[in-house]
Amino acid sequence: MHMKLTLADRVAIVTGAGRGIGRQTALKLAREGATVIANDLDASPLSELIDEHDGDAGAIVPIVEDVTSPRAPGLMLEAALDAGGLDIIVNNAGFPWDSVIQKTDDERWATMMEVHLGAPFRLLREAQPIISGFAKTERSEGRVRHRKVVNISSLAGVSGNAGQVAYSTAKAGVIGMTKTLAKEWGRYAVNVNVVAFGIVESRLSTVKAGTGASIQVNGREIPIGVSDEIAEATRNAVPLGRIGTADEGAGAVYMLCSPESDYVSGQLLICGGGYTL
Repeated sequence: MHMKLTLADRVAIVTGAGRGIGRQTALKLAREGATVIANDLDASPLSELIDEHDGDAGAIVPIVEDVTSPRAPGLMLEAALDAGGLDIIVNNAGFPWDSVIQKTDDERWATMMEVHLGAPFRLLREAQPIISGFAKTERSEGRVRHRKVVNISSLAGVSGNAGQVAYSTAKAGVIGMTKTLAKEWGRYAVNVNVVAFGIVESRLSTVKAGTGASIQVNGREIPIGVSDEIAEATRNAVPLGRIGTADEGAGAVYMLCSPESDYVSGQLLICGGGYTL
């Protein structure tokens, strides 16, 4: 029996919570007692997420909205406050749209920047007065409540990756934003960290290339898929000998949301089974 819920009375926002690491993160935080504001572009995976949640710990509140929409930050923050507060923000939503630089048009570049940098920036900007207000009240009462921000990057953002110039650049920007906010928000007792993933199981990393698989974003079909050769080479390059599971990816995020990370801030955690580009 689960005796102690580490995130009881906490309210979390998780973007891109319908699938993959985001889905498992939402489940893990909820099962540790948090009320999770779960955002996704599509309604159906959020319905499946709620069905999967066992319900004997925290709650999951769905917010169906494109994370790049001007309305998205307000909708998520309002839902969090309605649920009782704002303690954790996990900026997870994103997808790769790959090409070498000479084939990267302005639309592709702008989309990668908007999804991976613009959306987290706006959510955190709108969260700032809320968080600083809570911190001021808590200080006046002689108490400290640590809050957590976990941004999601990639090994491509740490080391670069051929064929991913826009994605890699955006994910590198996430690291810079994280380290800056760790310095700006320390006075509010907010721990701001970033997890960079290697190859972790998701529909983006396990679908075979050439199958016609795609995701739909703003009415545009974005092809996805990894060739058998690249998948095999990646598995062989990982020291642990396999790609990670979405649950293991969520575990890395959870560590930085837990009370055990109250003195960890401004850090880059690589979750890749020892694999580096």
